[in-house]
Amino acid sequence: MAEETAIFAGGCFWCMVQPFDTQPGINAVISGYTGGHVANPTYEQVASHTTGHTEAVEIKFDPAVISYAQLVEIYWQQTDPTDAMGQFQDRGDSYRPVIFYNSPEQKAIAEASKAKLAASGKFKDPIVTSIEPAKPFYPAEDYHQDFYKKNPLRFEMEERGGREQFKSKHWQH
Repeated sequence: MAEETAIFAGGCFWCMVQPFDTQPGINAVISGYTGGHVANPTYEQVASHTTGHTEAVEIKFDPAVISYAQLVEIYWQQTDPTDAMGQFQDRGDSYRPVIFYNSPEQKAIAEASKAKLAASGKFKDPIVTSIEPAKPFYPAEDYHQDFYKKNPLRFEMEERGGREQFKSKHWQH
């Protein structure tokens, strides 16, 4: 089977790479921008909140090794699905949580997973993560790629900005 692509936005893309990159069957995890109306935006443009883009990761994966459904489950565990206005310390539309689907199958899997999470009672607030059709994905500048490997201390500081505590409280048993 051919390589497939998943695109997830869950706040700062620096924190979204490592949880996927370390899974078997993942060929690449690329930090970038999607969902906006400006071609080839820069970090500065996206950070200005004028392009409509959100920081996201594009994941190239082998569906014979890891399924899209498994990736969606990993995604939920990196985010606060009840916060539509950003994630943790990162606020604004460029940090909004979105599952961008590339096919009707991906849409159905994401919607079923969201409904299951909503019905689970794990969160008292509504699940507000958007599920939207994929738009052009633009890789971020090189210094944003593999940030957790290039700058582990800064990555750890970002994780401690609320994400780590939330994950520990809501996702780890």
